[in-house]
Amino acid sequence: MPEGTHEYAYHLDKAFFANMENADIHDADVDVTLVVVHKGDMYDLSFTFKGSLTLLCDRCLDDLLFPVDTSYHISVKYGDEYRDESDDLLIIPESDPALNVAFIIYDTVALTIPMKHVHPLGKCNRAMSAVLRKHRAHRPGDEDTELEDSLIDEMEAAEDVDEAATDPRWNALNGLSSKGSEQNDNN
Repeated sequence: MPEGTHEYAYHLDKAFFANMENADIHDADVDVTLVVVHKGDMYDLSFTFKGSLTLLCDRCLDDLLFPVDTSYHISVKYGDEYRDESDDLLIIPESDPALNVAFIIYDTVALTIPMKHVHPLGKCNRAMSAVLRKHRAHRPGDEDTELEDSLIDEMEAAEDVDEAATDPRWNALNGLSSKGSEQNDNN
């Protein structure tokens, strides 16, 4: 590669992650820009990632669209043997005429995915929440079961809040609050 700045563009889709044998990513639409600055015996690689991944929600198993917007920078130089002991420097053997950046790209995207992928509270599939509640084993006094019950109750309560209009009784209470503050202002 001649000295100077070189730019490359890649598009990651479902096939890329299938080739990397990643079963967690069901679909992808991520654009990757790679800018390589070659100066002397050093190559500076700057990756920019923008797009989205489709994962399965750990709670309801529906598709979960996860945004990807990150970057990664690494320097590469030739040496006697392959060494990647540092996060920002990669040394490759002089006998390697090219560097396959697919694994760098894959690792960077995979590291953006959180350990737990779930919809925001109240956005999970209501039917699946009901099935979970119905088929869950209940053991009296089991704290884990109580925690699961409270989480599912929170999920359903948040869904109800999203779907329901404001309860008119709250409007009446808010009116009382305003009248009370007016009386305090007059005193």
